[in-house]
Amino acid sequence: MGKHLFLIWKNLRRNARRSILTVISTSISVFLIGSLLSVYGMLYGSEVREESALRLVTRHKVSLTQALPYHYRSKIAAIDGVENLLPMNWFGGVYIDQKPEHMFPRFAVDQEELFDIYREYEVPAEQLEAFQRDRQGMAIGKSIADRLGLRLGQRITIKGDIYPFDPEFTIRAIFEGPDDFNSFFHFKYLEEGLGPEAGSHVGVFTIRLRSVEDASSVARAVDEMFRNAPEPTKTETEAAFALAFVSQIGNVKLFLLSIGTAIVFTMLMVSANTMAMSVRERTREIGVLKTLGFPSGSVLGLVLGEAAVISLLGGVLGVVLTLGVTTAMAGVMVQFFTGFTLPSWGVVACFAVALGVGLGSSAVPAAVAARTRIVDALRHTG
Repeated sequence: MGKHLFLIWKNLRRNARRSILTVISTSISVFLIGSLLSVYGMLYGSEVREESALRLVTRHKVSLTQALPYHYRSKIAAIDGVENLLPMNWFGGVYIDQKPEHMFPRFAVDQEELFDIYREYEVPAEQLEAFQRDRQGMAIGKSIADRLGLRLGQRITIKGDIYPFDPEFTIRAIFEGPDDFNSFFHFKYLEEGLGPEAGSHVGVFTIRLRSVEDASSVARAVDEMFRNAPEPTKTETEAAFALAFVSQIGNVKLFLLSIGTAIVFTMLMVSANTMAMSVRERTREIGVLKTLGFPSGSVLGLVLGEAAVISLLGGVLGVVLTLGVTTAMAGVMVQFFTGFTLPSWGVVACFAVALGVGLGSSAVPAAVAARTRIVDALRHTG
């Protein structure tokens, strides 16, 4: 085994530039695949928390851009299995400028019901009271406050883009908890700024269930109630609702799969060309090895071993690069989704792809080298 490893190492150093470039190209490909897997894991692989499982979201059946009548609230609240209900309007707007670091979600809500619906959020009692009493009060997540340097009592102005209204807020509460990258303000304040008509419709209703077992029955009951109404509804889990935003751009899973397949194919072509060149250059040496008593299996193992080492080195560099980049970008992505990192199964998948491509691309050159007759190998001059 020792002599085989020594020969593999010597072969890699024979053309160090080519070996290094192959490792780099493999690592870049693994990085791209790892990034795709990180996006997939963020969108589809996150575990559903217990509190999130107790919530459903009711929206317009046609599109998220269509609003629902506010009077649906009392009808939905009367359905068996519904514990509480929160009307929510996405406000949008611009804080300071449109740079990504200044972006954070803003929702107009019923301030009295907010923290009964989202019980995983922790907020000091005095801050909660101040937020509920101040019509222009805003409650923001701690991650937003830390990122933007916001503090209690600070006044901020949001320039409206969806709505022709530039509200001014005073930060009255800073809450902590999972996904604390949202902010909330009074629904009545939005209504005052836009007129009574604005308060007659809402974007979505967030439903808190009595138990997880009520989810399917409540969802069916809500949608059946408004099936023939002018504004039909679609009720889904909180996780499914979050993915509804993503689905507006198309079939994301197919998109990720297509890109991943193209990357793997490119890796295979580059690696196969490299291994073919490497084996062709060493044809005479392979003949010498066979003359010295190396069996065909050993020759096959040498070529495959060289490919495996290059692939694993590229895989390690690619995984490290992916983890570094996703960690650096997590602070930006948390504005929209959490969990943007390469999952453990993604690390395994990256190494499996790198090793699979390396061995697959070298299989044919290795087999040819193993079958080459000594006489033909020694006569080779290419």
